Amino acid sequence: MNGAVLVALGAVVGAPLRYLTDRAVQARHDSVFPWGTFAVNVVGSLALGLVAGAVLAGAASAQLQLLVGTGFCGALTTYSTFSYETLRLAESGARWYAAANVGASLLAGLGAVYAGTGLAGLLF
Repeated sequence: MNGAVLVALGAVVGAPLRYLTDRAVQARHDSVFPWGTFAVNVVGSLALGLVAGAVLAGAASAQLQLLVGTGFCGALTTYSTFSYETLRLAESGARWYAAANVGASLLAGLGAVYAGTGLAGLLF
C-alpha cells in the first residue's frame, strides 16, 4: 500500500482519539495544567518507541511504522497544542504551570519513548 495512504489511515484514527482523550482527561482534572495534552503526548511517545523498536528489531515492517508511527502517533501527539497551551499558561500568570508543563513533558516524553524502545527490545 502507498505510504501516504498508510499515514493518512493512521491519522484518521489518531486525530479523533487525541481530541476525545484530551477532553476526557481534562474533564477529570480541576486544574489549568493541560493534563489531556500531556497524556496523549506521553502515550504517543511510548507507542512510537515501541513501534520504532519493533522495526529496528526486524519484528515489524516499514509499512507498520508509517501507519502507526507516522500516521497514528503523529496525529495523536501534538507539539503545536503543547506549545500553545504553555504560552497561554505563561501569559495568564501561571508561569509555574508553564515551566512544569515544559519540564514534565520533555522528561515524560523522552522517558516514554525510551521505555517503548526498551520494551520492544525485550519483546522482539
